[in-house]
Amino acid sequence: MISNEKKYYNAFNLIPQVGPMRFKKLCAYFNSMEEAWRAERGEFKKAGLEDKVAEMILSERGKIDVDGEAEKLERENIEVVILSDDNYPALLKEIHLPPAILYAKGKLKKDEFTVAIVGPRKVSSYGMQVAEQFSRELSRAGIVIVSGMALGTDNLAHRECLKLKNRTIAVLGSGIDQNSIYPSANKKTAEAISRCGAVISEYPFGTPPLKQHFPARNRIISGLSLATLVVEASERSGALITANFSLEQNREVFATPGNIYSLNSVGTNNLIKMGAKLVTNAQEILDELNLSSATEFLKAKEIVPDNEQEEIILKNLFKTEEPIHIDNLSKLTAISVTEISGVLTLMEMKGKVKNVGGMSYVIVR
Repeated sequence: MISNEKKYYNAFNLIPQVGPMRFKKLCAYFNSMEEAWRAERGEFKKAGLEDKVAEMILSERGKIDVDGEAEKLERENIEVVILSDDNYPALLKEIHLPPAILYAKGKLKKDEFTVAIVGPRKVSSYGMQVAEQFSRELSRAGIVIVSGMALGTDNLAHRECLKLKNRTIAVLGSGIDQNSIYPSANKKTAEAISRCGAVISEYPFGTPPLKQHFPARNRIISGLSLATLVVEASERSGALITANFSLEQNREVFATPGNIYSLNSVGTNNLIKMGAKLVTNAQEILDELNLSSATEFLKAKEIVPDNEQEEIILKNLFKTEEPIHIDNLSKLTAISVTEISGVLTLMEMKGKVKNVGGMSYVIVR
């Protein structure tokens, strides 16, 4: 069920003129998005919105069925994630003007080890080998692969993760509802990704894949990632846009060297000339990012519940890094304080949770 506040986030997002900067202004001035939705022209001006934008909101909001639009998302099991949510990606939150709202199919969470793999749609046989090898090896090492689900390089990267049944994230430049997924040939791929990872977009239900959406989409791909690997790129490739965003976001950029006579290698070879790190295998990326022990770390973090009560307690503790008092945990889990006290004591003896003082508990990481 989409919360009331998120319904109004979604409603504002249906107005193209309201982007991350204007969302930020609305959040700073109004107590809630619902309050903002019902505001008069003068209030929008006080919030810092331009007259033309205020006029557009006043004009468009009467045409938007807030509840009806939320129901569309619910029918397709599309989750709405906003900046204040615990599962909003931590790395993405760090970039300049992160998306105020994300739509997700699958499970969106604070992935710690992520690398973007990008390259051309018309990928060479060499590029295919490179994309598949790096994606496979990084995924096996516990790295979450991020890409854009386009035909060519992106698709190859995602599919290697799917073969391993490992997590991967696809970022789209369209809506993520069934009729909007682009390219349409990838609908089955999108379903598979959502089962073991996430398909996400900042664009609302029904948004077509307009050309101007893809550069903005690329900033999310790089923003979700510790680093971007460019497999192949022509001189004006979209992959270079992602690499530039990665640099702006103070993230690492890697590139694989290519044939000097190949047009698909001009971009990557130029990146290397300009300081991108040349890599010839996945281990070099892991070493550079100090992620060689990522697999062991992730295995160490895995805490398996022994029963249904432990499962629901762990699920709630996983949602936040902050300690939760036993009284609040009792309310969240619907387990009585007396009963949960005993369960928590046993879980602490097993090394699954820790009482940090004052009967407040955290998960042991």
